Amino acid sequence: MKLKCMIIDDEPVARKLLKEYVDDISFLEIAGEADNPLKAQIILNSEPVDLIFLDINMPKLTGIEFLRTSNSLPMVIMTTAYAEHALDGFSLDVLDYLVKPFSFERFLKACNKARDYYQLKMEAKKNLLTRENYFFVKCDGRIEKVLYDELLFVEASLNYITLHTINGKMIVYLTMKGIMESLPVEIFIKVHKSFIVNIKKINSIEGNILHIGKAELPISQNSYEEVMKKILKDKMLKR
Repeated sequence: MKLKCMIIDDEPVARKLLKEYVDDISFLEIAGEADNPLKAQIILNSEPVDLIFLDINMPKLTGIEFLRTSNSLPMVIMTTAYAEHALDGFSLDVLDYLVKPFSFERFLKACNKARDYYQLKMEAKKNLLTRENYFFVKCDGRIEKVLYDELLFVEASLNYITLHTINGKMIVYLTMKGIMESLPVEIFIKVHKSFIVNIKKINSIEGNILHIGKAELPISQNSYEEVMKKILKDKMLKR
């Protein structure tokens, strides 16, 4: 399996270095390059791409603006000289954020994360087809099986998520978007930008607070009505 990559960076020297790095990683393959997001979009519309290495400061459209205005992008790793945009990047579900100049070791770590996420996504699709009740994640150097029925909720941090299960916590370097795509939508729902919950594990609801075990999780104001409708469905008994 090789991930097809695209480099979007207006600096020729930066594109050259990234191509050299990509050539040294066995599971990566260059699918195209562009010096701005508008040109990149043309390639994305015609070529299959699994992973984008995206700069921020570019003419006409910045990397952040490209993320905000695009739908259904593949995995994205930011490669930029501007560390102050890291929070924006992670809020837009980028897999990793590399600050120039970065070493090959740091680049490889980010690419390994992309490969793990891609494999998780493929495994999730396979599970949906075979009706499996579990998925696998990489945690502390081990591949761990997680049963849907044992997953209470998912909590997001900057560049990782915490899986809260009935057996404890697991820190995994994935995005909320990534894990949500791997969970059955009939069981799990995103109630807040930082929380995905297992509907079956909700003990009670008090205002905009969900109680799952000892945890109290907020429902965001913007999605409250939709969340409540899905949680309650036709299960709410009325007088």
